[in-house]
Amino acid sequence: MKHALVLARRGLGNTWPNPAVGCVVIRDGRVVGRGWTQPGGRPHAERVALDQAGALARDATAYVTLEPCAHHGRTPPCAEALIAAGVARVVSATEDPDPRVAGRGLALLRDAGIAVTAGICEAEARGLQSGFLSRIQRGRPWLTLKLATSFDGRIATSTGESQWITGAEARRHVHALRLIHDAVMVGGGTARDDHPSLNVRGFGDVRQPVRVVLSSRELPHLPPEGAGVGPLWQVAGEPSAVMADLGQRGLTRVLLEGGGQTAAAFLKADLVDELVGYSAGIMLGGDGRAAVGSLGLSALADAPRFDLVETRRIGGDLFHRWRRIRN
Repeated sequence: MKHALVLARRGLGNTWPNPAVGCVVIRDGRVVGRGWTQPGGRPHAERVALDQAGALARDATAYVTLEPCAHHGRTPPCAEALIAAGVARVVSATEDPDPRVAGRGLALLRDAGIAVTAGICEAEARGLQSGFLSRIQRGRPWLTLKLATSFDGRIATSTGESQWITGAEARRHVHALRLIHDAVMVGGGTARDDHPSLNVRGFGDVRQPVRVVLSSRELPHLPPEGAGVGPLWQVAGEPSAVMADLGQRGLTRVLLEGGGQTAAAFLKADLVDELVGYSAGIMLGGDGRAAVGSLGLSALADAPRFDLVETRRIGGDLFHRWRRIRN
């Protein structure tokens, strides 16, 4: 299952609105097939792994990071594909909450006489599927707020100079972060002032994230889709309505990159699920531009709190990731 989870990660940012799933087929103690959900969401991981295994799938064990689908869509159900292949056992990490599946995939397998084990590496699998689970269960994508700041939490000097607070290694890591998200989102002010590319650079020919700009006003000229940039969506409205709209459009993982007022709006609406920070060893002082605008807090008890997930050094900067604590 650990191997299948590593494979599933390869699909992050590429499979929406479908989940990024990994599958490993084992027979007689060796891997005979493996796969992950392909760009655009098809073919599914199980189909890729079964095709690779061929006849060796019979009497094998399939490890899948999400319950095999049970509904007919643009492709037949993966549960039926596993049955037709003759696998003897299926090990699933976690159940698919999609109402079209929700236990039906595992039930189909059991009814066909296939041994089923569920809940293996479930916490890790649910963490990997946080975006898909959020869209299905909450009707909106998982939202990660990225901040690159000075040690004292500033994103620019008082005159607006910000290039570059963090080093080259941290900036490359941001592009890797964009790579595993479906979309990168900024406020209209950032789009008008900075003309950001909002794309992934330095990783070859990859599927580019959707560029989401929050603005009801006319935007400056931004390059159209193609030539190394993804689709451009201009949306407007309150943060909760925006997130619901993005969920309806199929997005599962959104990276919010700026600016300060936009970050504050989504924090105040309690829509930020995860914080990713890059902190540099530089001080800009109180007249520097704050990373986050006013939250209107008068008591610490009202402040949104996050739990530290990981921290490490990237080049000369500190990387830290936090998850929202919700009661």
